[in-house]
Amino acid sequence: MLEARSVAVVGASARPDSFGEQLMVQLVRGGFDGHVHPVNPGYDEVLGYRCAPSIADLPGTVDLAILGVGNSRLEEHLAAAAEAGARSAVIFSSCYEPPQEGRPRLPERLAEIARRAGIIVCGGNGMGFLNVERRLRACGFYEPDDLEPGSVTLITHSGSVFSAFLHNDRRIRFNVAVSPGLELTATASDYADYALGLPSTRVLALFIETVRDPPEFRAALAKAQEQDVPVIVLKVGREDAAKPLVQAHSGALAGEDAAYDAVFDAHGALRVESLDEMADTIELLATGRRATKGGLAAMLDSGGERAHLIDAAAQAGVPFARISDETRSRLAETLEEGLPAVNPLDAWGTGHDHERIYRDCAAALLDDPDTAALAFAVDLTTQDPPEGGYLEVATQTNEATDVAFAVLSNLRSAIDRRDARWLRDRGVPILEGTLTGLRAFGHLLAYRDHRARSPVRDGLGPGQEIVERWRERLASDDEPLSEIEGMELLSDYEIPVVRSEACWSVERALEAAERIGWPVALKASAPGLAHKTEADGVRLGLAGEEDLRGAYLDIQVRLGPDVTVSAMAPPGVELALGLAHDEQFGPMVMVAAGGVLVEVLRDRRFALPPLDEDRARELLDRLAVRPLLDGARGRPPADTAAVARAVTRMSVLATDLGDRIAALDVNPLIAGERGCHAVDVLVIPRAGRS
Repeated sequence: MLEARSVAVVGASARPDSFGEQLMVQLVRGGFDGHVHPVNPGYDEVLGYRCAPSIADLPGTVDLAILGVGNSRLEEHLAAAAEAGARSAVIFSSCYEPPQEGRPRLPERLAEIARRAGIIVCGGNGMGFLNVERRLRACGFYEPDDLEPGSVTLITHSGSVFSAFLHNDRRIRFNVAVSPGLELTATASDYADYALGLPSTRVLALFIETVRDPPEFRAALAKAQEQDVPVIVLKVGREDAAKPLVQAHSGALAGEDAAYDAVFDAHGALRVESLDEMADTIELLATGRRATKGGLAAMLDSGGERAHLIDAAAQAGVPFARISDETRSRLAETLEEGLPAVNPLDAWGTGHDHERIYRDCAAALLDDPDTAALAFAVDLTTQDPPEGGYLEVATQTNEATDVAFAVLSNLRSAIDRRDARWLRDRGVPILEGTLTGLRAFGHLLAYRDHRARSPVRDGLGPGQEIVERWRERLASDDEPLSEIEGMELLSDYEIPVVRSEACWSVERALEAAERIGWPVALKASAPGLAHKTEADGVRLGLAGEEDLRGAYLDIQVRLGPDVTVSAMAPPGVELALGLAHDEQFGPMVMVAAGGVLVEVLRDRRFALPPLDEDRARELLDRLAVRPLLDGARGRPPADTAAVARAVTRMSVLATDLGDRIAALDVNPLIAGERGCHAVDVLVIPRAGRS
């Protein structure tokens, strides 16, 4: 399809500005040098090409059939193309028809025709594709005539994004651009896999609404990772992805788009939040330059914009390079008197001899061992003549280094397009906004850090006999495990738990408390009671018989006689640890702020197993409550190493049993000064759903 040498345009037209004419114009003006076959019984020729009344009347089979027909005629013409031996097709129409009881929907019928015939279909409800390298345009609307082949592959579920990027004026050039639409047969993963087979592909840019084939999608991301091709993703539909609360907090939270974050993080894909951020990130990474160790160095010509840059960098999470004393000395020798030799650097002063000053300052910053990349953060307003001033500084700096470098302009609407084109023609990337530009640099640093990760060191499981025993148990029943059984599961996987006993009378509860040691916690454990705290079914710090007896009688009246008596965990920070089974990507590990905060703060992170302790610590470091683990208001620091070990043990559990567990909550996990302890656990099997 993407490398077709013969193309039939079904519905080709000679009527000016009709859709059928647009299809032909795009194909011909794009420079396609293969065989073109217009198909329409109403014409003898279209644009000088002999027109056939039907695809069956063509002299031979075609690689690609472009179907420029409406919904009501799609089934007929796709079937005709299949009968005529066409190997692929593009469908633009929405594939909508009013529902008919007892009959499959039109997209399903079209997909079945394609499957039976072995036809690859792009669409429907899409814009088609352009293979710029091959000068093949199978697209339905007018795109620029002067597209030049480049190093970026664009795959987008939005037709408008497809067209917008093709019309960009910032010299982002594509080798292939695809709008796969409904993905009747070929998915974004298939196109990504194709692009990664092209030597020209330096960047893979994805605008996606969903993933229809998760294993193939992950395989494509892994392939990009192996080939050092950055993947930049704008995933939309965060709000639509949110699911109603389910029994387990981890299950509910997993439905809020967190699975995609976990997948992207596992494979080093860079998630952006806007089209402007995507464009800046594409332009920066398409140069092929990678960040070295350290942080961002920046040169400016304004004290106010320097302060703005510092604020924006903090918002974007971009660290600045910590320049050495030697670098400061070099800068001080170059700068005018009164300008501090710091990073970020305002080097303007009076403007006297500014070109030399900026060149020398850039050289000093680039030579610093902690400079990972350099931003020349100036407003790219009109400059006359274009070959001097900042433009000369930027081009000479870019030519003199292999370090990642870009001009960062703070106000997009003030950029002089002539000057910008002059720089881009000389290989200088221009980032068009303070925050989006800094985020692009942040993605550059994140990509470096991901590639520097060592391979995951898999943790050892508890032994095959124990694994099989739990797999059988989890497959036997849909009902949640009892708390005691859940604690046994955690203990088998070396996740520390507080000592606990199941009781069903006040006498047994008192005996258990004596064995465990006072003070104790008393928790309701009636079948089906998922959240004890919300049901007022937890009593903590019971110091003696009178306390326990009163607490038990209160719980018994309201929630039944079944209780759990547990040791009180040492004081510490309340976290949550869990496992959720995402319907698309499978089991994943969760860490979060714990206790009642798990839903209030929604401060949680998910990751795909396997995880080692380094990755577990990275996960913890992303929590907003992370500073609490370092100690607050005089409290001692928590044992974060123990928490990281617990996360890795949960990762092993997820690998062994994740397909049999719908959700698992450890909440809270108390991170104390010495060690951590699971205080409460809820395990919901996936019996009958694996």
